Amino acid sequence: MDSQSRCVVVTGFGPFRQHLVNSSWEAVKRAWLGACVPGTESFEELSKLGLGVDTDIELRTLQLPVDYREVKRRLTTIWEDFQPQLVVHVGMDSSAKAIFLEQCGKNRGYRDSDVRGFQPEDGVCLPGGPEVRLSVVNMKEVCRRVAVENVEVAFSRDAGRYICDYTYYLSLHLGTGHAALIHVPPLSHWLSASLLGKALRVIIQEMLEEIGKVQTQSTAA
Repeated sequence: MDSQSRCVVVTGFGPFRQHLVNSSWEAVKRAWLGACVPGTESFEELSKLGLGVDTDIELRTLQLPVDYREVKRRLTTIWEDFQPQLVVHVGMDSSAKAIFLEQCGKNRGYRDSDVRGFQPEDGVCLPGGPEVRLSVVNMKEVCRRVAVENVEVAFSRDAGRYICDYTYYLSLHLGTGHAALIHVPPLSHWLSASLLGKALRVIIQEMLEEIGKVQTQSTAA
């Protein structure tokens, strides 16, 4: 990955199980209103979005299906073709009441079937891979600094062993740690897509600032 890359990729997920509307993709759409076409499966390139860190950041958004094999294919495309500075995956946790920033992805324990009825062989994401992969983003620090009105943002080290966790682990592997996973609650009367979108913008801004610190420290060392 090119450390000078100005590309950031943000993904949400499509429908699954009884959830015909996935709050993760709704939040990504609302975060950059007009940038995405509902249901699109292609990249939408945006310029000068003003994430608060660098207005020249090239942002790409993508909806991922809740499909293990297709996720693996698309992640390979993302990392090989765009070599992003950071990939932020946004997923929905149907039981959550807060936004959770996930520090790590896990390699084993994937027993639930995807929307096509497929399960990874032996429940493993990457055969021979380490059990845990960590993000270079210090999620505790991001949680400490970020503030979003009417929304709690919390730290987590267990992403749940489903498509979100699977996606995160593979992305951390392909991007040598330059990935993040944000779990959001379902939409409700107290939590709208626009509010979640606002929260995403603030959180991703903090993540990029955190990565900037890591790169500065690495250069100094």
